[in-house]
Amino acid sequence: MSSPRRVSRLLDLCLWCFMENISRYITDIKPLPPNIKDRLIKIMSMQGRITDSNINEILHPEVQTLDLQSCDISDTALLHLCNCRKLKKLNLNSSKGSRVSITSEEASLKRCHSLTDEGVLALALNCRLLKIIDLGGCLSITDVSLCALGENCSLLKCVDFSATQVSDSGVVALVSGPCAKKLEEIHMGHCVHLTDDAVEAVVTYCPQIRILLFHECPLITDHSREVLEQLSGPNKLKQVTWTVY
Repeated sequence: MSSPRRVSRLLDLCLWCFMENISRYITDIKPLPPNIKDRLIKIMSMQGRITDSNINEILHPEVQTLDLQSCDISDTALLHLCNCRKLKKLNLNSSKGSRVSITSEEASLKRCHSLTDEGVLALALNCRLLKIIDLGGCLSITDVSLCALGENCSLLKCVDFSATQVSDSGVVALVSGPCAKKLEEIHMGHCVHLTDDAVEAVVTYCPQIRILLFHECPLITDHSREVLEQLSGPNKLKQVTWTVY
């Protein structure tokens, strides 16, 4: 019974040594198997050793939990999260005081199927300068995510939540928030629960909206087209897509 424990301790000791000399072995990280990388990620997270320069080598597509509260990272590191399609929990709370290195102008989490509202909430609360967020295909997010973004991210210009399970309530919460007058682009195609109310809310509350995509939304009717036809002059959309059923 003691042998596996000794092997585990030996592995951890090796990973600690690896971490302490990470600059020498940076090119050797990427080929490591996911289970070894998970151990390395945990150790480096606790020690605040994950950085913009090494995060791309350390992450792998199977990562489910990522705790970066002790790590000195910036927007550059967040851009690599788009490769973690099974991410379930993301902690960006800072254990060292306020973060100034994350301006969060852009976060791409497209098709992270296991990303939950908890991860989006962490982004919304800690990355209030967010301008662009792509949640397309994140099947586990709900209206809670759109509410969090609407309440906390006043500079949002582009939001993609296509192919998710959000409803009209989430869209209304998003466009009723402080970002309403900044929003220029919304992608909400393939959202099977959305109705004309979602389209009407966007048109009503977002005077700067220029791109609105809501194709393959089976509950949206011809009424939305009529609402869009009322737009004219500087408020006219530059790109719009919908599906006629």
